[in-house]
Amino acid sequence: MNMARHQPNGFTLIELLMVVAIIGIVAAIAIPSLWRARQSSNEASAIASMRSISSAQAAYSASCGWGHYAPTLESLSVPPVAGGAPFVGPDLSVTGVIKHNYTIAMATDAPAPAGLPAACNGQPLGAGYHATAIPSPGAGTREFGANTSGGIFFTDLPTAIAISDNAVGSGSPLR
Repeated sequence: MNMARHQPNGFTLIELLMVVAIIGIVAAIAIPSLWRARQSSNEASAIASMRSISSAQAAYSASCGWGHYAPTLESLSVPPVAGGAPFVGPDLSVTGVIKHNYTIAMATDAPAPAGLPAACNGQPLGAGYHATAIPSPGAGTREFGANTSGGIFFTDLPTAIAISDNAVGSGSPLR
């Protein structure tokens, strides 16, 4: 008579519960860090957009706008009539574009004085500009702005950034 001992294959319920508990603990530690990293990434993208707009406006003013500025992102996205590249890339070519959960917009408070020659790309001119990057809910903890001064400013939410062509009503310079 063969009295072989039967050995069960697989894991016991206790072993499986232990593995699930360990995975749960690791996830509870990792998810908040991943969330903060994503918010930091979104904010870095918004800051980069503000820098791109400021650089594009400086180039536009110096080479195309007779010392004045493009009033909208759409104006910055039109290349010079004589040829060349637009002043901003396609990712910033429309006011209200959403990049990395931030809404990017740009406007001017006043048109340029009358009697100026047309801009090199045939677009209207503004006396200045101001741009904002506003996060979607949960996407970031700060709002960003840039204006004619060339500086980039921010506010911590829930305070909204108040920025015009030449003044910053609420916001601190980004260092």
